[in-house]
Amino acid sequence: MGNTVGIVGGGAAGMMAAIAAARGGAKVTLLEGNDRLGKKILSTGNGKCNLGNERLGIEDYYTGCPDLLEKLLGQFGTADTISFFQGIGLMVKSRNGYLYPACEQAAAVLDVLRYEVRAAGVEVATDFKAESIRLGRRARQFNVQGREGGRSFDRVILACGGKAVPKTGSDGSGYRLAEGLGHSLVPTVPALVQLRCREDCLKAVAGVRADAELSVCWQGKCISRERGELQLTEYGISGIPVFQLSRTVNYILLGKNPGEAGRGGEGDASLRHPDNATDQTAAGGCASARRGEKRRQGNKPKEPGREVEVVIDFLPDYTDSDFAAMCAGRRLLQGQRTVEEFFTGMLHKKLMTLFIKLAGLKATESVGEADERKLAKVFALCRHWSVHVVGSNPYDSAQVCAGGVPLDEVTEELESRLVPGLYFAGELLDVDGRCGGYNLQWAWCSGFIAGCGAAGCREKRISRV
Repeated sequence: MGNTVGIVGGGAAGMMAAIAAARGGAKVTLLEGNDRLGKKILSTGNGKCNLGNERLGIEDYYTGCPDLLEKLLGQFGTADTISFFQGIGLMVKSRNGYLYPACEQAAAVLDVLRYEVRAAGVEVATDFKAESIRLGRRARQFNVQGREGGRSFDRVILACGGKAVPKTGSDGSGYRLAEGLGHSLVPTVPALVQLRCREDCLKAVAGVRADAELSVCWQGKCISRERGELQLTEYGISGIPVFQLSRTVNYILLGKNPGEAGRGGEGDASLRHPDNATDQTAAGGCASARRGEKRRQGNKPKEPGREVEVVIDFLPDYTDSDFAAMCAGRRLLQGQRTVEEFFTGMLHKKLMTLFIKLAGLKATESVGEADERKLAKVFALCRHWSVHVVGSNPYDSAQVCAGGVPLDEVTEELESRLVPGLYFAGELLDVDGRCGGYNLQWAWCSGFIAGCGAAGCREKRISRV
């Protein structure tokens, strides 16, 4: 009989680790704190489970050790994910490079994993919440303690997630277990999450969706930029481009260097400022939120008053010269139109109404008699509207948790460099990806590598042994 392997956490990474270890000849026990396995999988990809991406690269991830991560991703990539799931009965399809189950049901992904866990002979112990892990007297023996008693194993894999969506079991307990065994932690923040802004004028445009380019500005520089469908809410900004930027913003709010928080190369981008923008502060500003207003609390800045500027361009397809020509062309429409009529048709009506107000104009006044500088300010706001982020929604709204156990504390087998026989997989490690299936790909990849390592497999095989 091979090693006895205990896996703490029955999510995506934990189930993959259990299958890989069992196929490698280990006697595996999967310890899950919930009453059933894989709860978080059901909510991924809006219930459709975006389980990977054909365009997989190191640039799609954040970590403190990109060289090691690149080697790890090379051990189990997108083709391996497709092969593995097809091998356990799931039909997989690609939609613009994004991988989904053909039936577009996250429940199908969970079901085939559960069936394979059972077929591989893995013992599953649900409602087992690991509270501590102690090293036994015998060499390389681990005692996992829970409320109902303890279990002993030759090897242990920690795959119990980070802090995102704690109702599914990712409550941060894995970090405490790792620290109890001597590991350090990169500070954690919510990632792929909505951002909260101080402007109360956002209430006037809540519900608006628009294609836009968003730039994170810090100390006079654009350090990160994303484009996609922006969603405006009464408390701030949401949508895929916001999710992609949220990690970087949250680390700045935590007081971390944005150069360390972001991916390489993003800090060199520069903002585009329309030639006719007069006062950037006036163009981007609106009244701050009322202090007495009650709002749902999320991630708060570490330092009082710290905030991050996000500049929104609602016309990202226009070059500066094209935009200037468009503005000049609209001047020919002046005639007897009101300001409201003059700007109708440029952006969503709620946005134009707000920008007219922020510029100090009245919607009913004649555009021919309006202040030219104020008209220019309305145009400028369409390309350069600044909002100021003061926090994010909390972990229960985040798709993933950034930070965790540093990669330089594990080997290429994901074995602890501090405690031989201890392995890590999934979100518990300091690796998080962009939207698009990258975080689940990391779960499959890290679970597979840790499972094979704990079982002592010399040759990693995806197919059934």
